[in-house]
Formats: sequence, C-alpha cells, structure tokens
Amino acid sequence: MIAKAFDYIIIGGGSAGCLLANRLSRNPANRVLLLEAGRKDDYHWIHIPVGYLYCIGNPRTDWLYKTEAEAGLNGRSLIYPRGKTLGGCSSINGMIYMRGQARDYDHWAALTGDASWSWQDVLPHFKAHEDHYRLDGGQDPETGGNSRFSDLHGHGGEWRVEKQRLRWDLLDAFADAAVQAGVPKTEDFNTGDNEGVGYFDVNQRAGWRWNTSKAFLRPALSRPNLTVWTEAQVERLLFEADDDGALRCRGARGNRAGETVEVRANAEVILCAGSIGSPQIMQLSGLGDPAFLKSLGIEPVADLPGVGGNLQDHLQIRTVFKVTGAKTLNALTASLFGKMTIGMEYALKRSGPMSMSPSQLGAFTRSDESQPHANLEYHVQPLSLEAFGQPLHREPAFTVSVCNLNPTSRGSVRIRSKDPKDAPAIAPNYLTTPEDRRIAADSIRQARHIVSQPALSRYAPVEWKPGVAFQSDEELAKLAGDIASTIFHPVGTTKMGREDDPLAVVDSRLRVHGVRGLRVVDAGVMPTITSGNTNSPTLMIAEKAASLILEDEGRRAGWPRGQQFREAG
Repeated sequence: MIAKAFDYIIIGGGSAGCLLANRLSRNPANRVLLLEAGRKDDYHWIHIPVGYLYCIGNPRTDWLYKTEAEAGLNGRSLIYPRGKTLGGCSSINGMIYMRGQARDYDHWAALTGDASWSWQDVLPHFKAHEDHYRLDGGQDPETGGNSRFSDLHGHGGEWRVEKQRLRWDLLDAFADAAVQAGVPKTEDFNTGDNEGVGYFDVNQRAGWRWNTSKAFLRPALSRPNLTVWTEAQVERLLFEADDDGALRCRGARGNRAGETVEVRANAEVILCAGSIGSPQIMQLSGLGDPAFLKSLGIEPVADLPGVGGNLQDHLQIRTVFKVTGAKTLNALTASLFGKMTIGMEYALKRSGPMSMSPSQLGAFTRSDESQPHANLEYHVQPLSLEAFGQPLHREPAFTVSVCNLNPTSRGSVRIRSKDPKDAPAIAPNYLTTPEDRRIAADSIRQARHIVSQPALSRYAPVEWKPGVAFQSDEELAKLAGDIASTIFHPVGTTKMGREDDPLAVVDSRLRVHGVRGLRVVDAGVMPTITSGNTNSPTLMIAEKAASLILEDEGRRAGWPRGQQFREAG
C-alpha cells in the first residue's frame, strides 16, 4: 500500500476539480492532490468539437452509465454519459456556455438562507474565470464600447467563450419564425434573463474544444505543490474522531493502476466526482440513509438521508420536420464528397460542421402565458436521426428538441452493493408528476406553432416525428415518454441546504453536515436545477467554493479578516 499526506485532496478531475486544483495550489504552501479515475485528456476526439460523438459511449472517456427502466418513459432505460477523463464532462459535453436565470440563484439564496448565493453575489464568480469574445480588444466589437457587456462578462480569465464558427439558412429561418411566434431575438443568453432566440455561445478556442483541463489544470501543472494522479479511483473516505469526539474526514483509500493507495488530508477532502460519483463514494463510505446502508452491509458513519436523493435532470423531447429546398447536415453527409468537404473546411479553417456543438441555435420561452418566466429551452439542429449515436437520416430534415427547464420530478442515485466497481442505480423518475407531463404536451404544441410560422414556409416543413396524429394531452404525454431523452444535466444529489432540511447534505459553505474536513463541490450541491445547461454553473460553484475554502484557510492561519492568499502577479 502507498500512503501519502497532502493538505487538500480533491476527488474528481472534472470541471469543478480542475478549477479547484488551480485555485488551491496558487499558495505554494498548500500541498494539493487531484485524483481522477479516468485517463489523461490526450485522446484526439476530446479536442475536436464534433468528437463528442466518439467520446460518449466510449469507455476511454465515459463511465457508460444507464438509468433504471423508467415508468415515465414507458419502461425505457437511457444512456447516461458522464466524463471519465481529465476535464470530466467538459471533455465530452455540448460546449454550450449557459449560466441559467437570475431567479435560479435567488431561489438558492432563499432556500439556504444565505444571500451570498443570489444572482448579484454569484455573478462575480462567473466573471472571475471568463474570457468572453465580446470583450476582446477591450471593447464590444458590435457597439464600440464595453460597458454593456463588461458589467455582465469577464475577460482574461481561463474559461474561453466564443461565437460558433458556422451559420445555417434553415436555422436563421427558425429564429425568424420564433420571433413571429412571440419569442424575442437575443444576442446574449447570459444576462440573468435568457428568454429569447439566437445562436449559442460555446466554450471553444479557435475552433477547438476548450475543456477545463486545458483551461485550469495545465497552467498549474508546473507548480511543485500540485500532484495529479490519473487512473486513481477512490473507493471510500477515511474518518477519525477529533479530540472532542466529532467526526472528521481524514483522507481516502482507492486503487491507482492496480495498487491500493491511501492518502491523508491535513486540511480538507473535497469531493468533486459529480452528481453520480460523489453520492456513490459517500454511500460506500457510510454516509447516507442508515437503514439503506445497513441493508448492503455497510456500517453507517453519519445519518445523511439526502445523499443520492433529489436527483433532477433535463429531459428533451425531439420533434423532427422534413423540409424541401433547405441545406441540412443530412444531405451534406449523404455522400463521400460531402464528408470530404466537411473535413477539408475544418482542416483549413476550423469551421463548419466539425466545429459544431450538438445544438447550434437556442430558444428560451414559456410553455403557456401563465408561466411567469421562460420555462422551456429549445435546441435546434439542421439534422435528424433516430437516436443519439445512430446515423443521420437521408431525407432533408431538422430537429427541434425542447426541454422543461424546471422539472418537478425527483429521482435518486443509490449504490447496488459494497463493490466500488458496481455502477450505481440511477433513477431520474422522469415525467412522474402531472405538471411535468402537462408541460411536455404543451412544449410539443409550441414547437409545432413556431414551425408553422411564415418564415419557414419556403421550406415547406412537414412534421415527421412525433406526427400530427397525436394531439391530446394524454397522447402527447405518453408519446413524450416514448421519444424523450436526457440532455445529460443531472444535479442535486448532494443538496445544499439548512441544517434543519432533512434532505440537505451540505451547508451553504458546501461543508458536509456533521462531518468536519469534508466538502462537496460539484453539480450535486444544486438544491434545484438551473434554467439551462449546467457546466458553467458548476464552474461558478467551484470558483465560489475556492473563495470559501481560502477564507477558512486564512482563519486557521490567523490572516486578517477577509484576506486570502493570491498568487504573486
């Protein structure tokens, strides 16, 4: 057995873990260890934007999870990709830069009783690591000034945000149709109110995927106080009693390249293994519902019934429309010449379909007039296929996928046994509330309404899937169960909340209730899901967590109140 000691042990080298490794190792006095179960991010398909097609479902980069058979999906099970490589999900995701809505964070502040989670308070943490293209050269290239965007965006940080390097006439026509249907155009989805239609901004640099390993970890690797172990899977946390009898997390035990390793933390252990991995490790370690743990032969260490509960995810319903006279990716990829053209464009210009995120055009709107805010997100694509990973259709068509931003269904993540190699049981419980089923039906009707607008008439769109035969609420809700799929945004399984909340796992400083020396910093701490893609909110959480950890470090070191260590220069 290998045994080593560090100040901070970060478990999980994904989005949050890479940022935290950077921030905590800025102080050369801190010895920081980052543990990642996957391999290095040196697989070429990680870095080519369209490479997500070859990373999802690939054991080189994906944990290959699946959900349980879902009653709300009429007995179907879905693939549930999670990144297993440095950079985590930022190495295999859709690259869409999306913060959500201001009300998401104001709601967190109300739930936790901590105003520092409000939109105005978390905005500086978004900006701290942002490098937004609109502020290149010190000013907004469209307006000639920077005040409008510099108030909301950052520049010079590690996390690059760029415009997509493509456009499609068909998508432009859909945007015009959305405006005709009452959805305003927007030039920025990240102002705190994302209602509108426009092209998504993406986390890319010059046509390459920009993952968190490249952004945050690589610049810090030269620091002698930062150690990174890949292919190191944590199997359980280690605990001891403090002098006063209180429970403290002292380290972790796991397997690194076939050898048992045990690592000790002088300051803190920080779980960044994600909404699936973090509750799995906690349950394996005896943190969770005592009755459930005992049923698996695990001795409970702390009574935390919320571990693995409160799972929330975005479920998208894919509607497909055949078109006439429109350029689509279906047609472009139907021939060898078309595929060669796509490859040459990317090789020469780093643009075109190979630079695409999975969705290019987005729209946020309301499922009906009674909604007080945008509660639907559309992902619009100039292509169609039966399911993710399958070949594109040969007929020219486009896809309008829509998801309920604020689902009321709640699921769970639970280990199946004491064996760390056993994948946990993931049960999102999609479409199990009347509200979610009603919004699913309304969202399909609204997609039809937008596509029926005059702006798209020149392409003569015809509904292909699900088909106009389905009209009633009951028919459409059942149909949604047949055709809907996740867009891979699981959150909430280590919920942040007050101590009197029976399902809360961490407090508002992300410290595990009842356990000293242990925090969770990943999407699992979200008490409710954000209104959009979840990677950038996870980075904000990590940025804020770094500040909280450094504040606590300063107290232990006796620094003046509010002072934190900052790397020279």
